[in-house]
Amino acid sequence: MMSKGLIVGIAAFVASAGGALAQDAAAGETAFTKCQPCHSVGEDAKNKIGPILNGLDGRKAGTVSNAMYSKGMKDSDITWNETTFKEFVSNPAGKVPGTMMLLAVKDEKELGDLWAYLERFGPDGKRK
Repeated sequence: MMSKGLIVGIAAFVASAGGALAQDAAAGETAFTKCQPCHSVGEDAKNKIGPILNGLDGRKAGTVSNAMYSKGMKDSDITWNETTFKEFVSNPAGKVPGTMMLLAVKDEKELGDLWAYLERFGPDGKRK
């Protein structure tokens, strides 16, 4: 039988571990600065080397008008959501061979923060 103190200690550990990976949109906005040479987001967003990232959640990959895409991305059949975003951004060439994206983000917390920031933008670039 577990003591009350042990149960409280386990609960505190589990809560702190979960909190360590909590998504932080403000941190994601800061992390997004490394993405800005190729991507933009917001009401004034424009395609750069990569497409705008407004309305990313639920969007099919390779579908932004007037954006440059590799054949691999156009043919990827990816629909963006948190899971596909994290898989791709953590290993772009491994997820989509031939992709033009070179930057990889390996840190799980940073990936979650980036997603929390990006999912706040609707297709029109306005914050939800």
